[in-house]
Amino acid sequence: MKRNIYLLYAMAFLQGMVFYGAIATLYRQAQGVTIFQITLIESISYALCIALEVPWGVVADRIGYKRTMVVCCWLYFLSKIVFWQATGFGGFLVERVLLSVVVAGLSGVDTSILYLSAGPEHSQHVFGVYNSLGMAGLLAASAVYTLFIGENYRLAALLTVFSYGAAALLSLALAEVHPTPEKAEAREPFAATLRATLAAPGLLVFLIAVGLLTEVHQTVTVFLNQLQYERCGMNSTAIGGAFIAATLLGLCGVWSAAVTRRTGAKRAARLFCLVPALACAVLAFTDRALLSVGSIWLLQLSNSLFQPFQAQLQNRQVRTQNRATALSIHAMIIDGMAIIGNLAFGALAQWDLRLAFVFGAAAGLTALALLGYWRRRTNLV
Repeated sequence: MKRNIYLLYAMAFLQGMVFYGAIATLYRQAQGVTIFQITLIESISYALCIALEVPWGVVADRIGYKRTMVVCCWLYFLSKIVFWQATGFGGFLVERVLLSVVVAGLSGVDTSILYLSAGPEHSQHVFGVYNSLGMAGLLAASAVYTLFIGENYRLAALLTVFSYGAAALLSLALAEVHPTPEKAEAREPFAATLRATLAAPGLLVFLIAVGLLTEVHQTVTVFLNQLQYERCGMNSTAIGGAFIAATLLGLCGVWSAAVTRRTGAKRAARLFCLVPALACAVLAFTDRALLSVGSIWLLQLSNSLFQPFQAQLQNRQVRTQNRATALSIHAMIIDGMAIIGNLAFGALAQWDLRLAFVFGAAAGLTALALLGYWRRRTNLV
């Protein structure tokens, strides 16, 4: 099944090519959307993801993972067309609604294809390469933006449409790894899948911690970083350069398995919580460009190493044949934490940006305590 792995690698690179990534917040603000409206749209999107996660997971386990990927990739392409043409709150809300359908559909399906194609012993490395190639695509797009696009935000959105269209075409070449009902034995009922999933010791605590850490990274490195950079007096060129460097650090996910082996999984889990807490604490108390950029880079590095680690741990805790459904249940819990975190970050940032970073530091420390409890319950790390 190496073909699937290589195809997903290529698709990750293409879908990482978000040419407006360096100015995602500024792009929306230029179209009349406030920072609180941005985070409100994000929270609505997460709520829709929660509502759609399980239905999509059940559908994926019924129709097969390839068909699910194909449908979602073409919807992804459509969402980027909508983003390119969006103006105001309503337009960007429609784009996020489409994106919610896609994210819920892909949730657990891409990683399931990789996990089943690579095997458990190689999965963390494969997840690391997969995530890193997504960041490599973002890096390439950011370089193009900085060198050639500049203030032409609409062109950045149009180029993103092209890259997502190419990824949708590649999805057609995937091979199925999950048997469809006519080729498989009787499927496990959803109620049994739900019970088996939630019965895993400490799973809920683990997923809440993952949700907190993921949301801190997502909000700070995608939205709040640009506001912090402006607070420090950085111009658009400097912001683009900082973003490219941060994206380079996103490539470090390929070394996630090696890092966790070298440091030990237990120590790595602690670091993945303490580093975001430290980065957010520094951002809360500085208006210096160098310290701010360094803190964002530190947060990016930590997340790049953490995501393959937690994806492998999630897959190890699946106890049912309906893997996509189980991982969708996981995603519902993670998205629930994202909604709470998003609204908190948005409200605090609207009031005082520094308070939002204090909240991020507190979230990191909370995740540390939760992961400690989970580790004592499971002994998985």
